[in-house]
Amino acid sequence: MARRLRPVGLDFAEDAPIRLVFTAEMKAPPEAVYRALAEEVEGWPRWFRAVTLARPTHGGAGREIKLLGGVRFQETIMAADPEQRYAYRVDETNAPGVRALLEEWRLTSAGSGTHVRWTFAADGPTPFRLALTAFRPGLGHSFRTAVRTLDGRLAVRRRADQ
Repeated sequence: MARRLRPVGLDFAEDAPIRLVFTAEMKAPPEAVYRALAEEVEGWPRWFRAVTLARPTHGGAGREIKLLGGVRFQETIMAADPEQRYAYRVDETNAPGVRALLEEWRLTSAGSGTHVRWTFAADGPTPFRLALTAFRPGLGHSFRTAVRTLDGRLAVRRRADQ
């Protein structure tokens, strides 16, 4: 059964009790990365393996996400700053333990490519915090694999457009 989470603002990405921050470099330019993250939401399952369904809701102001294993999220888009930032808050989930969750993707130019910083900010009781901390390596691996896959897809798209 879905549970409502505590609503949080963008500042939660900086002051959450649990902050997992991962970074990666992409060859794709920030505008292409941003478009894949924020405008082509339904394409997430093609490059982020843990995501089995992604679709915009509320006219693009929200998202519905399903993950491997059956976890579901109803989200609100908190920031959509072209070529710079994409952030969303989880409003409802069937995942146990979590009280608040916000994810932020920050994009900065890195030569002709993009530096990506993903912040996974969360709150929950002590067992949830310990489990999430223990899962950090797996979450980091999932992020790095997703970024590599997306970069490959965007490279194919760039070649096709030339």
